[in-house]
Amino acid sequence: MNGRPHRVAIFVYDGVTLLDVAGPAEVFKEANRFGAAYRIVLLSPTGADVTSSLGVRMAVDGAVSAATPGIDTLLVAGSDRYPRARVPVDLADAARLPAAAAGRVASICTGAFVLAAAGLLDGKRATTHWQVAHELAAWCPTCRVEPDAIYVRDGATYTSAGVTAGIDLALALVEEDHGPDLARDVARALVVYMQRAGGQSQFSAPLQGPAPRSPALRRIADVVTANPRADHSLTELAKHLNVSTRQLTRLFHDELSTTPARYVENIRFDLARALLDQNHTATQAATLAGFPSYESMRRVFARKLSISPAAYQRRFRTTRRVEPDEGPSPP
Repeated sequence: MNGRPHRVAIFVYDGVTLLDVAGPAEVFKEANRFGAAYRIVLLSPTGADVTSSLGVRMAVDGAVSAATPGIDTLLVAGSDRYPRARVPVDLADAARLPAAAAGRVASICTGAFVLAAAGLLDGKRATTHWQVAHELAAWCPTCRVEPDAIYVRDGATYTSAGVTAGIDLALALVEEDHGPDLARDVARALVVYMQRAGGQSQFSAPLQGPAPRSPALRRIADVVTANPRADHSLTELAKHLNVSTRQLTRLFHDELSTTPARYVENIRFDLARALLDQNHTATQAATLAGFPSYESMRRVFARKLSISPAAYQRRFRTTRRVEPDEGPSPP
């Protein structure tokens, strides 16, 4: 830290998400208890206090300006106003001022839209909340958006996923500054994961991505969903549409950039997740969703979520602590 406090400036504005501010701030404050020296300041575009999305008034320490001194880390918090509306030009301009002098710049959740509007993500890898990742890619066509990442670093620019992922990002920044031991102490004190397993997809809604536009592929989706346990091989699917297997493969590639087999697998995966959420055992979920075996379903969960079906069920079935003799029925 070069013998002086590391200045963390959090950029806030009316409508800002409170947890985007409080979560990372708690990480840096807790790090100070273990020997770090972070100084946290809140900056708004004009220096006026702001009102969060919850209606809580937040006192700020000052306004952003080109002369804002000594910002080592700039964090841009998000708001549920974006991307429902375009980021105002004056807000993007205000974020650009301190970013120009900061040692590193980071966004929390939809704060990525503010960075993008300020031109700070051009040509860079980035992420944001999975629900609006497609919008970020559309609004920042030069960005390489990674919708499943918890956070992404591209040089001195960092972006993170939805709300609590700001805590993950702040821990990563603390580790970058002070090493894994101190960051681990902070994670333990806050009772959070040092590094959570898997990406955003384990939290997302079923059937990610656009639904088929063409009547032919919508019919395939309906057929598979109605009876996932049936034979949905390429040959059988082609028979439903009275087309060749080559033509069906081309339809899936051109419209959905995937294969028929992978599309069927995605439907079965989403159905299996829903069944696990309804407290079916893993074996029951595999059978009802049409997987040939539990093991085949387990491999798909491992590839998509980096966790097993049993771990998924434990993590998302209830907020109540699962005792060692409890838990979902074994497969």
